[in-house]
Amino acid sequence: MKYEVPIWEKSNLTLEEAAGYFRIGINKLRYLTEDEQCTFVLWVGNRRLIKRKKLEDYLAKTYSI
Repeated sequence: MKYEVPIWEKSNLTLEEAAGYFRIGINKLRYLTEDEQCTFVLWVGNRRLIKRKKLEDYLAKTYSI
């Protein structure tokens, strides 16, 4: 039996999960996470994971993206 964790309880999201959860395009998320100073991306090898809480904080403070 496989247990699925709901997206709103996950600490790190894939690009696809983050795009669906925040209603932001995958290409926009890729663009935002390319910057080395980005605080809400976690690189695991060449795979990007989005830190959900940090992205929520970033979006709360940002006027537009």
